[in-house]
Amino acid sequence: MGCERIRSTYGEVRAMDVRERNIHELLLAMEDLSFQGRALGEAYRALINMFQDPETTIFLGLAGSMSTAGIWRIVKWLVEERYVDVVVSTGANISEDIYEAMGFKYLKVDPCVDDEMLLRNKYDRFYDTVACEDDYRRMEGLIREFVESLPDGRVYSSAEFLHEFGKYLNERGIDSIVAAAYRARVPVFSPALVDSGYGMGLLLAYRSGKKVIIDMVRDFHQLVEVGRMSKKLSAIYVGGGVPKDYVNLVTVAQTLIAEYEEGRHDYYKSLEYVVQFTTDLPQWGGLSGATLEEAVSWGKVAPRARKRTVHVDATIALPLIAHGLLVGNVRRAKPFDAIQAISKTL
Repeated sequence: MGCERIRSTYGEVRAMDVRERNIHELLLAMEDLSFQGRALGEAYRALINMFQDPETTIFLGLAGSMSTAGIWRIVKWLVEERYVDVVVSTGANISEDIYEAMGFKYLKVDPCVDDEMLLRNKYDRFYDTVACEDDYRRMEGLIREFVESLPDGRVYSSAEFLHEFGKYLNERGIDSIVAAAYRARVPVFSPALVDSGYGMGLLLAYRSGKKVIIDMVRDFHQLVEVGRMSKKLSAIYVGGGVPKDYVNLVTVAQTLIAEYEEGRHDYYKSLEYVVQFTTDLPQWGGLSGATLEEAVSWGKVAPRARKRTVHVDATIALPLIAHGLLVGNVRRAKPFDAIQAISKTL
């Protein structure tokens, strides 16, 4: 491949000059840098294309310790402004935001702080941040109070359970991610819900005699049906883990259902736009670091999808991306009503 062909196919690296420009313009200019600067610029461009496509349903996979790190209000804003149609989160990210929404504060510490001292004083550490354990228990107690207010023996998907909890929090002025999602009609799924403060609240309620059932097969059925009722599928992954694979499996299920129920072979309904922010790497074999190119082999990502992985701490990427969208007046073309799609499964 000659130089001219390379230039016409891929473009040129352009040294960045220092001048006045807003964050939206900066992110777009970073497309012409190299390394992870280019990756961030190209991810931002892919997100703009994603948001401007009126036919795509956008899933947000949320892992990591984003709420303790001060990122939960950005996630809430993405939900409120309807940049995303479905949230799939770890239980931690949608409980540890409630801690701060209740008025408690996360505190800065040195990551080399004496952890025995923290234990004696009842502070729980997240690298360079701590939470007061007594306040954390109050947050878990709020979840327990909610669970005990539910009808005994009722079966919920995680999305149904969190919709009711969002309503409960909204009525009490506790403005968290799930409260915002309740107002915006954005379902929140949490496939590993009990691996968090929810587990403590549900456990204590269970031991006191309150039997509330979270049916994960019902949960997955509802998520898959959102995918089946969507024209196109897209995803934004913050970290990886269970939320990433849960969304990925929506695409795999489309192929499986088409084959076993409809007799259609070699059918794929893959992600057509996908962006991932991760600090993990592919050579360890874990999903959090797995490339989006690898996902093509599974039919999870379309071969010609607009896709980009950025190897970056999400506490760096998400503030830049969100402020770029705001300053650049990038709006969503047409949100998808996933709540209505779920209601058709009941």
